[in-house]
Amino acid sequence: MTWTEFTSRFPIQLNQQQESAVQSVEGPVLLLAVPGSGKTTVLVTRLGYMIFCKGIAPERILTVTYTVAATKDMAERFACRFGAEMAGRLEFRTINGICARVIQYCSWKSGRTAFSLLTDEKRIAAMLAGIYQRIEHSYPTESDLQNVRTLITFIKNRMLGEEEIRALEKDAEIQLLRIYKAYNAELREHQLMDYDDQMVYAYTMLQRFPWLREHFQQQYPYICVDEAQDTSKIQHAIIALLASRTENLFMVGDEDQSIYGFRAAYPDALLEFEQHHPGARVLLMEENFRSDASIVRAADRFIQKNTLRHEKHMQPARPKQREIREIPLANRKAQYSYLLKVAEGCTAAYAADQEQRAVAADEVKERADGGPATDTLHADRRRSLSPIAVLYRDHECALPLIDLLERNGVPYKMRNADIGFFTNRVVLDICNIIRLAENPLNTELFMQLYYKLGTYLRKQDAQSIADISQLEGLSVWDVALKHGGLNAYTKGKVRAIQTHMRNLRKESAGRAVHRIVEYMGYREYMERSEIKDTKLDILRILADQEDSPRHLVDRLEKLRQVLKEKSSERDCPFILSTIHASKGLEYDSVYLLDVIDGVLPAQIPKDLKKAEKAELEAYEEERRLFYVGITRAKDQLYVFTMKTQHSAFCDELFQRTPKKSSVKPAPTYSGTAPSSWGGYISITGRNRR
Repeated sequence: MTWTEFTSRFPIQLNQQQESAVQSVEGPVLLLAVPGSGKTTVLVTRLGYMIFCKGIAPERILTVTYTVAATKDMAERFACRFGAEMAGRLEFRTINGICARVIQYCSWKSGRTAFSLLTDEKRIAAMLAGIYQRIEHSYPTESDLQNVRTLITFIKNRMLGEEEIRALEKDAEIQLLRIYKAYNAELREHQLMDYDDQMVYAYTMLQRFPWLREHFQQQYPYICVDEAQDTSKIQHAIIALLASRTENLFMVGDEDQSIYGFRAAYPDALLEFEQHHPGARVLLMEENFRSDASIVRAADRFIQKNTLRHEKHMQPARPKQREIREIPLANRKAQYSYLLKVAEGCTAAYAADQEQRAVAADEVKERADGGPATDTLHADRRRSLSPIAVLYRDHECALPLIDLLERNGVPYKMRNADIGFFTNRVVLDICNIIRLAENPLNTELFMQLYYKLGTYLRKQDAQSIADISQLEGLSVWDVALKHGGLNAYTKGKVRAIQTHMRNLRKESAGRAVHRIVEYMGYREYMERSEIKDTKLDILRILADQEDSPRHLVDRLEKLRQVLKEKSSERDCPFILSTIHASKGLEYDSVYLLDVIDGVLPAQIPKDLKKAEKAELEAYEEERRLFYVGITRAKDQLYVFTMKTQHSAFCDELFQRTPKKSSVKPAPTYSGTAPSSWGGYISITGRNRR
C-alpha cells in the first residue's frame, strides 16, 4: 500500500513534521514532540503505516508506554482507526510488563523458580517500618516511610552504587545505605522482588544470558517508546539492550516535559540519544494544536532559557484570542478566597447542568413510554460544561482551598489525593504540643517533645521527670519544677514553657501556632535539625480558620479523613490537581496556584553560571514543571501573584524586570540526586508500570 492509498483508506490529516515522523521506520529515531503536538496520533498512525505500507507483522512491533492506562488508551485508539483484529496482534506493554515476560521466560527455560512479585504496599511499608526502627532507633511517620520508599526506588532506577548512595545519604539524614541493604536482604530472604527489582533482575538476565537477549531481539525487531522523558536510567538501559540488534528504535518524548526526577526520570537519555545510537535522526514536532497562541508563545519564551534541552521552538496552530491573565492579590491566603468564588460559579452551572440532564432523562423515558414530549427539552441538547482546573506543585498547596470548599459545601473533583501533610513531622509535632498542653500528664508526648521545645532538659532528667509524673499522677511541668533537681536556669526555661502551655489553650489556633513556633523554641529546633518550614505556611492558613488549638487538631483529622474517603465528583467541572498528575491532560481554563519563590520554584541558585550540575538540573526541572502547568490550558490561563511574596517565574512569564528573590538556595545534591528526592508525590499506590 502506498502512502497515498494509506491516507485515502484511513482518513488522516498530518502536517509535514508529523508525516516525516510516521514514515520514519528504519534505524534509531528520536521524535521530540512539544505539548499538544499530537504525538499519540502520530504513534498510532505510524504503527498502521508500518503494518499496511511496510508489511511488518504486528507481532514484530513492541510499543512501550509509561503506564498501564496509556497502554489501554493507545490500543483503543489504534483499534478505532485500524480495527480491533489488528490491534489485538500488536504488543502494547509497560516496561514492567516487558520485564515480567523476560523473567518468566528465563525462569521457564532455565528451570529455576523466579522470585514472587510483592505488590502489597502495606506489607512493604511494614517491612520498611521495622527496618527503620531497628536502624534509626525511632518510630517512622508515614512521611518518613514514603521518603524511604521514594529513595529506594530512586536508587534502583538510577542504578546507583554504594558511593552514590552514601552521597545521597548526606541529604536524606538517615542511614540510607544500611536501610537499603536490609530491605533488599529481607526481600531475598522471602524470595520476593518489588516492582523496581523486577527491572533490575530483567536487566541483569538480559546482560548475563545472550540466548535470552537474542530471543526477545528476534521477537521484537521494531521498538517504539512513548513518554521517553519519563523513563528511568535502568528502563532506558533495558530498551537499549532489546534494540541493540536492529537499532530500529523509535523514541518519542520531550525533555522540556521531564518532571519526574523524584521517580528517577532520566531525560539525559534524550540529550545523549545520538551519542548512544550512531546514525540516529532527531525529528521535531513543534506545532501546538491545543492552546491559544498567547499561551503557546509565553510558554515557549519561558522554556527557551533552559540549557539542558534540544533546540526547538513551539509554534501555535491556533490564533491569539485572549491574553494570559495575571490576578494580583495581597497575599497567599487570598488565592483561596478568590478560588472559592470561582468554584461557587462553577457549582451553579454544574447544578443547572445536572438538573437539565435529569429532565432530559425523564423526557427520554416518557417518550419511550409513549407519552408526549416537548421540543425544548431533548436529551441530545445537554450542554457540556467547560472544565476549570486549579493546578499546583504540591498536594498541600490545595489544603486551604479544600478546607474552604468543604466548609461551604461546594463540590469539586480531585485528580489525586495525598495525606502526607498530616503525617509530616512538623505538623505532628505542633498537634502533639497542643495535646500536651491539654494533658500535661501525657509522659509519652513529653518524651517526644521536651528537646524540641526550649526546656534545656537533659534526656536523663526528662526520663526521671516522666517516671515521677507517671508514679504520682502529677503534671510533668510541676514535677520538673518541684522534684527535678534542676538548676535555676533550666527551671526558668521550664517555667516559661509551662506558662506558654497554659496560655496557648486559651488562644485562637493561629496565635497558638505562632506562639509554639516563635516563642517556645520550636523554630530553633527546626533550624538545628535543618527542617524546612514549608509546611508551616499551610498550617498557619488552616489555623486561622479555627478559634482554638483543639479545633485545629480536630479539623486536621477531619481533612485527613476527607482526603482518604473523598468520592470523585465525576462530572464536576471544578478540578483540583497537582501539575504532575495533570501531565498529558488539558483543560479549557487553568488557574496556577502558589507560583511563588520557595514553592514553585522550590529553589533558585544564587548564580546560574556558577551553579553545580546537580543544582542546575534541579532548578531546570522546576522550570519544566511550570512549563507543563502552563501548557495544560487550552483557552485561558490565570496566574496569581502576591504583593507579599516574590515570583521569579511570574516575572519571566509577564516579562517584567526581575527582582532579587529572598528565597535561600536549597542545598546542592551530590551525585545524581534530584532536588525532589524526598517525594512530594506519594509512591504508595501509584500506577505501576
